[in-house]
Amino acid sequence: MAGACVSTGRDAARVLITGGGGQLASNLAQQLPADSTVALPRAELDITDAPAVERAFTELAPAVVINTAAYNHVDMAETEFDRAFDVNAQGSLTLARACAAANATLVHVSTDYVFGGQAAREPLSEGALPAPLSVYGVSKLAGEHLVRGTGVRHLIVRTCGLYGSRGSAVKGGNFVRTMLRLAREGRDLRVVNDQHCTPSYARDVAEGIIDLIQAGADGTFHVVNDGVCTWFEFAREIFAAAGLAPSLTPVTTAEYPTPAGRPPYSVLATDRMIAVRGRPLRDWRAAVRAYLAELGELSGADG
Repeated sequence: MAGACVSTGRDAARVLITGGGGQLASNLAQQLPADSTVALPRAELDITDAPAVERAFTELAPAVVINTAAYNHVDMAETEFDRAFDVNAQGSLTLARACAAANATLVHVSTDYVFGGQAAREPLSEGALPAPLSVYGVSKLAGEHLVRGTGVRHLIVRTCGLYGSRGSAVKGGNFVRTMLRLAREGRDLRVVNDQHCTPSYARDVAEGIIDLIQAGADGTFHVVNDGVCTWFEFAREIFAAAGLAPSLTPVTTAEYPTPAGRPPYSVLATDRMIAVRGRPLRDWRAAVRAYLAELGELSGADG
């Protein structure tokens, strides 16, 4: 895929990003050449609308499509399962078929939520057996299988706990922003301390994805910041770096029930990514500080 980002203008974009305006899409668009990249939000391209997808391919003639569009309201998916599968599974299949017909490459963004039910408590490789605990996780796993099943040249990227400058509109903000807001409201905070993962900065994930594209990688890769933490440890690090000291209590998943099951362990091994780009993404703690600095929220003592 080297040379995918060619200066061609909007009428023949070499890279098309779906889900434009979201955290990851925004960072991808910022890091890719502006004259050969088009990021379309759902209002301009609904991936569940096959005729609309066909028109977009005719107009833009992309060589690479990066699919960041997703139904990602984890709890609502438990009752809105039709919508979750429409976007995460059928929409992904529609894009894959369009890419196959156009001889384009599909970069499909997936999630650590395809895991969670497995017994292993060590970083999960790309080949580990999926075991989703939620409708959302099942719908994203279905999307992966449908993309692979078309035979289209593809790059499936699983990531975890994204946060970035645009927040997450469907969730009313990302975890970092939510923690900062609740702390400043003087709330007593209870955060689960038995779910292990690696929250990841959208800017870093975008960089990792672009490196994989430029290297001509295909197949499935895990792209997350380096290291491991629980959500409680993540929150504690946010507050330490921001110079805040709210009431923060660790709780178990059983003490904080949610409609959808969350993975107790979804730490993603990144050996495949490192082998391609020669280095991991930065440690999750450094990433948190970089994001807080971007927001103007990093404390003077920490910065």
